[in-house]
Amino acid sequence: MKELLILRHAKSSWDNVRLADHDRPLNKRGKRDAPRMGEVLRQEGLTPERIITSSAERALTTAELVALSSGYEAEIEVTRQLYLADPETYLAVLRPLPDSLQRVMVVGHNPGMEELIERLTGESVRFTTANIAYIRLPIHSWSELTEETRGELVNLWRPKELDW
Repeated sequence: MKELLILRHAKSSWDNVRLADHDRPLNKRGKRDAPRMGEVLRQEGLTPERIITSSAERALTTAELVALSSGYEAEIEVTRQLYLADPETYLAVLRPLPDSLQRVMVVGHNPGMEELIERLTGESVRFTTANIAYIRLPIHSWSELTEETRGELVNLWRPKELDW
């Protein structure tokens, strides 16, 4: 059984309209929400063993803030492949992972993340900024992960729904 954490980047800033989409930073709310989501993972005992993030500034900063507050201590893998990626790309990034990894987190963007959750669980969810989906996958090797894999959506955390 493998565990996949899917994290959409936290809220980004549109203050500088001259910035390329890829370079937009987090806004004040995003900088507040990302560490809170990492704390949720730490409290739930779900610190990932590997974090793979989109190279977009807002996704990378989200990944760094979540990593810091969740207790993650390894390197964060940064790839442009996950910038505005579709579900097939997420699967292609996950398949080569070593089987020694049980819990992996990907950090990226919509609409690809909502579509990925639906493909892997059959559940349609509204996946807003800084949301985390926790999916258990009935596979023993990441190489077994296909579009036909059906996992269980164990939990969905949203910053707005946290009690603190």
